[in-house]
Amino acid sequence: MKYLPISFLILALATVTAFAYDPSPLQDICVATNDLNSGVFVNGKFCKDPKQATADDFLFMGFRNPGNTTNPLGSKVTPAFVDQFPGLNTLGISMARLDFAPGGLNPPHTHPRGTEVLVVVEGTLLVGFVTSNQLNNTLFTKVLYKGDVFVFPIGLIHFQLNCGNTYALAFAGLSSQNPGVITIANAVFGAKPPISADVLTKAFQVDKKVVDYLEAQFWYDNN
Repeated sequence: MKYLPISFLILALATVTAFAYDPSPLQDICVATNDLNSGVFVNGKFCKDPKQATADDFLFMGFRNPGNTTNPLGSKVTPAFVDQFPGLNTLGISMARLDFAPGGLNPPHTHPRGTEVLVVVEGTLLVGFVTSNQLNNTLFTKVLYKGDVFVFPIGLIHFQLNCGNTYALAFAGLSSQNPGVITIANAVFGAKPPISADVLTKAFQVDKKVVDYLEAQFWYDNN
């Protein structure tokens, strides 16, 4: 049996790594635009002609005011992804502001296309993530205080809970211009059209009445 040269294996691994995240930009700037007539380059989204870009394209002011936490979850996530911040297009990064009322929760969710690093600016947060089946769904959790930083690996289910008695504020950086968000409860019990009750009753080992009750709830999206 012939073995592949080690150089070939290294090249294969390097190629996989290169395509693991957002592709590298093909020009200095590529401000996203919805005007397909003015879009002259394509790289993630249609791009404004670089010669027409201005400083305002690279400014996002959506973090100036606190998010409205008057909702069932007691939290508000304000994203600065490429859809809200066109200057991020092709740069492979984004941010979010997270506001929490006392007891507020950013419920279990995943970012399928980005790792998240979070820093606490005010208050106290209980955070955690769960590993894949391969690592026996192990929970890694910590209580974070002002100035603490925690990282949530790409694609893994994670959450943040304000476990203090005061308002909490955090900011997150993500390794994609469009990391995506899948809130677990919303996706499973709020899917449209709904997932078959036969699937959910067997998956969660519960009675159909429980599934019907959960599917009838209003699954709030705090993003």
